[in-house]
Amino acid sequence: MSSGSQLLAPKQRGSLTGRAAVLALVFGLLVLTLAVPVRSWFAQRAEISGLEANVSAARERVAGLQILQERWTDPAFVVAEARRRLHFVMPGEVGYTTIGADGLPTEAAVAGVSAGTWYDKIWSAVEQADQLAPATAVTQ
Repeated sequence: MSSGSQLLAPKQRGSLTGRAAVLALVFGLLVLTLAVPVRSWFAQRAEISGLEANVSAARERVAGLQILQERWTDPAFVVAEARRRLHFVMPGEVGYTTIGADGLPTEAAVAGVSAGTWYDKIWSAVEQADQLAPATAVTQ
């Protein structure tokens, strides 16, 4: 009977069984298999969110431009802009420009005028260069 009792006694197994190892391997493979698609899904969602923000900003810009286009169809607005930007006057009116003590138009009069044409900018750069003091020559 001693040999029979040895057969019925449970065997001591290790802490990691074959089934647990296979289960862990399958779980690891599942994680590795799903990692790339999940990461790309998150990247695509972020890209979609950015594109949706761009679309909403573009729609707001279009709405603003449509309002501006409607304003330019109003003849009174066109006349007001011509007066403000180009200093136009109606026939029979007298146009005035405020001149400062230095003989140049004051900032209030120039505020409505754009920065100037390209040749005005070049000419002012030439005048500024002409006013710079020449570098002192080094004598030897």
